[in-house]
Amino acid sequence: MTDATQAATPTAGTVDGRSPGLAARHRAERRFRAYGILAVGTAVAVLLWLMITIIGTGYSAFVQTEIRLDIHFDAEVIDPDGTRDAEVLRTANYAVLYRRAIEKLFPEVRKRRDKRQLRRLVSSGADVALRSIVIDDPDIIGTTREIWLTASDDLDQFHKGKYGVDTPEDERPFKDREVAWYERLAADGRIEANFNTTLFSAGASREAEQAGIWGAIVGSFWTMLVTLLLSFPVGVSAAVYLEEFAPKNRWTDLIEVNINNLAAVPSIVFGLLGLAVFLNFFGLPRSAPLVGGIVLALMTLPTIIIATRAALKAVPPSIREAALGVGASQVQTVTHHVLPLALPGILTGTIIGMAQALGETAPLLMIGMVAFIVDIPGGPLSPSTVLPVQIFLWSDLPERAFAERTGAAIIVLLGFLVIMNLLAVLLRKRFERRW
Repeated sequence: MTDATQAATPTAGTVDGRSPGLAARHRAERRFRAYGILAVGTAVAVLLWLMITIIGTGYSAFVQTEIRLDIHFDAEVIDPDGTRDAEVLRTANYAVLYRRAIEKLFPEVRKRRDKRQLRRLVSSGADVALRSIVIDDPDIIGTTREIWLTASDDLDQFHKGKYGVDTPEDERPFKDREVAWYERLAADGRIEANFNTTLFSAGASREAEQAGIWGAIVGSFWTMLVTLLLSFPVGVSAAVYLEEFAPKNRWTDLIEVNINNLAAVPSIVFGLLGLAVFLNFFGLPRSAPLVGGIVLALMTLPTIIIATRAALKAVPPSIREAALGVGASQVQTVTHHVLPLALPGILTGTIIGMAQALGETAPLLMIGMVAFIVDIPGGPLSPSTVLPVQIFLWSDLPERAFAERTGAAIIVLLGFLVIMNLLAVLLRKRFERRW
């Protein structure tokens, strides 16, 4: 047998010229790769299912059904003395105007009970819209205008197809007689679905068609502002000291261990701390963004410190040595050279920490930011709530219209979180330097 034949012939204990151990390792590697692909695919599928569910539930809240009525701005109702006094215009009974208008469209409805049912086709907040129109333009008094008014949540849900006439009457809030009135209004072109500006301009309300998220958005803004102003300078300063100036001894080791442990503490513990210290001991106002911002700042500090220290460690030692070699002090080295180079990592960690704080609910529940707040907060000391807490409150309400507004609020919150994470990526790409 020649040498070439011997080389081509598999030896004993091999499979196709390879050892059994090597073949087994290759099979194990393929299985591991398949498991990884399966895990990623499962995660993506679950995420897509979650997003489709949320969007499917909440997208309809971005439009609101309205009814067109011929409103006669009766001077006898609004301003009987003709003074045009602002206080008189503000306190007039504007509900009479839209009730007369809708009753005029259905003259056959004569019984008091039926009239009350007919009036409920229009939102109970329609009088507020009419008052705003008159206050903005008092010259409209005495005229008749076509005004689009917000429909009730029951009519709105029926118009959006959340339930139909095929549903048994005793299982839907919109009864057959109301369906007949709705069909007459729709046939006359008096029913229309438009973009729901109320969702982005109003605060909380007991009536679903009047409820909005603007109050929660403003409350979240003030809370995040307080959180940023407290956590960013303190967190960066602490990280710089620990990484660049602090001596390496048992005390600094203890501090580092505690900072790492604080990053894993459940958020509700920080809420209990805020309740015990800031509310009960210091007597700060309950349900205020100031207290919420302080609590979230304490929760965000470990994330910012850890991210900042990692960014400082990533700066090459040669940068420090070069600066010290040309006569710069340690403070000048850190402030003029190390910090600017570590800025991308610092900003990324800060934004991620802020995004985590934006989505927190449990610590804010503990300090009373679960209150029903109708007015838009005017500052960090005003009673307010935040977007995650507003979602929590709406999710507990039984009305179908609040379910879709819960989904819409979740979509808005996810939008803010995605924007913040994209901002972190862009800032890192913008300021990142490679060595």
